[in-house]
Amino acid sequence: MTDTEERSALAAFRWPDFRYLIVATACATTASRALAVVLGYEVYALTNNPLALGGLGLVEALPSISLALYGGHVADRHDRRLILCVTLLALTLCGFALALVSAFSSGRAQLAVLYTVAFVAGIARGFSEPAASALEAQVVPRSLLINCATLMASCWLMAGVLGPLAGGTAFAAVGGSWTYLSIASLYAIAFTAALRIEPKPAPPPPEEESIWQSVSTGVRYVLGDQVLLGSMALDLFAVLFGGAIALLPVFAKDILTVGPIGLGVLNAAPTTGALLTMLWATRHPPVRHAGRNLFFSVAAFGVAMLVFAFSKSIYLSVIALFFSGVFDGVSVVIRRAILRLMSPDHLRGRIAAVSMIFIGSSNELGAFESGVAAAALGAVRSVWIGATFTLTVVAGAAVFAPKLRRLSLDPDSVAEHNAEAGAELETAVE
Repeated sequence: MTDTEERSALAAFRWPDFRYLIVATACATTASRALAVVLGYEVYALTNNPLALGGLGLVEALPSISLALYGGHVADRHDRRLILCVTLLALTLCGFALALVSAFSSGRAQLAVLYTVAFVAGIARGFSEPAASALEAQVVPRSLLINCATLMASCWLMAGVLGPLAGGTAFAAVGGSWTYLSIASLYAIAFTAALRIEPKPAPPPPEEESIWQSVSTGVRYVLGDQVLLGSMALDLFAVLFGGAIALLPVFAKDILTVGPIGLGVLNAAPTTGALLTMLWATRHPPVRHAGRNLFFSVAAFGVAMLVFAFSKSIYLSVIALFFSGVFDGVSVVIRRAILRLMSPDHLRGRIAAVSMIFIGSSNELGAFESGVAAAALGAVRSVWIGATFTLTVVAGAAVFAPKLRRLSLDPDSVAEHNAEAGAELETAVE
């Protein structure tokens, strides 16, 4: 492949396995985002309690976070494609089960099934996300990792725009049963695409290494790397307290009074902003001043959430959420590039698992925190207090993570960083 071809915004599409993986990602992400909207709306409609929304996030977060480190160990020891296929099959079956339950039950029985499916989805995530992240780095050459990561993030965000819109619109138009059936069909397509990917042999494990030693090696690597740890921690604390996605059903129903279609629009607004950022990044990857841009984007995200908290207009709310997505998109591009470029291949699954714990904590546990705070303080107050805390976290991280603040992602800087991190890990093991 020539230098011009490698610089192309669509260079990764020249590899068949990448094409299969991006189809699987597009369908699975569309399904999961639609499922999140419908589950959230149904749970709130059945309970009329924001704490129930927080509980929904917690039910999914507990198994996914609890199993993540073991899932990373499995991803570094077995065929990552096979792991992805098994989890997608499980989610397909969950979708069909929801369709049946929605058609033939209601009330407490239906609520119990909604929470059960969220729990099963959490188990699937505990294994699928480390495997998928590690597999992503195996379907293209190393020279295309940033391009691959940006295109995959763009795909994820495009599906994130379509998923909530499709989920909210379908639920309003045809009801829960047919919506869940459509979601199951998308998971089935993702499963079929993942099957077409060529098997990727796992790196041979060190002799006589126990599961605990395997897991702890990945954890130690992240804890000893200020760039990896700093980028994960910044996302954790900023989104944990600054995000408001879990409370959007409350804003849609009680504050903005826009119904399920309006909820779909609110959910889609931040991912639309992030998608535009991703499309821009396919031609302008974040190589220079990556650390500085990361700090700026997280701070701007906090400001956007402050505007959303005080808005009483659906239009201003959508604009604020859109710009929160723009700035979050910059953060996502940089963090995904850091994870792909600064993870040794034999540790990719375990490092991805640690990253998943941080992301899971910021998203699902953040949903639980949002529900508890909204129940205690009210939805508006909980969002603006959280956004203020996000700005405080950015200021603190800028002081305590100078390597991340000065980060550049040019090849020489990455190679120097990886050599230093590898030497530090070897010293720690000895």
